[in-house]
Amino acid sequence: MARKDKHVSETPATAWLRGHGIVFTEHVYEYVEHGGTEESSRQLGVSEHEVIKTLVMQDDKREPLIVLMHGDRQVSTKNLARAIGAKSVEPCTPEVAQRHSGYQVGGTSPFGARKSMPVYVEESVLALPRICINGGRRGYLVGIPPNVLTSVLGAKPVACAI
Repeated sequence: MARKDKHVSETPATAWLRGHGIVFTEHVYEYVEHGGTEESSRQLGVSEHEVIKTLVMQDDKREPLIVLMHGDRQVSTKNLARAIGAKSVEPCTPEVAQRHSGYQVGGTSPFGARKSMPVYVEESVLALPRICINGGRRGYLVGIPPNVLTSVLGAKPVACAI
C-alpha cells in the first residue's frame, strides 16, 4: 500500500528543489528490486506514463548525460544521439551511473546530482499536467509540474521515445 503521507528525510534532490523554490509533493512507496516505474506507478495509483525515469547515459566520448523518459517508454539511443549531435549514446553501467550522479541506481534524480551533466527530456513529457520523478532515494518520488525540468533544471527537449 502506498504511503503518501510519510515524509522522507532531505536528499540532495529535495534540497535542490527547495533551494530553487520548487513546491513538490512527496510519494513514498515500497521499493521492489527491478520493479521500476511499473511497480512505483502501481503502488501509487499513478499512470506509468506520468512516472518519469532518470537514466544516466554516455555519448561516444564517454561524457555522461541524463535522459528523462516516460516510465512506459524506452529511449531510442539512435534518435537521441542524432538529436544531441553525438555518434552514439549508450546507458552507463550502474557503477558508472552512481559515480556520476551520486545516487544509487533505482534512486537516481536529475536534481542535485554529484556531477553537472547535460539533461535531456523526452519532449512529450512536457505536455503532461504533472509528473512524478525520483526524489533522490529508492522508494521515493516527488510530484512537480513538468516545466520545472526545462525552466529551472535546464533540460533540453528531444524526441527520442520508442
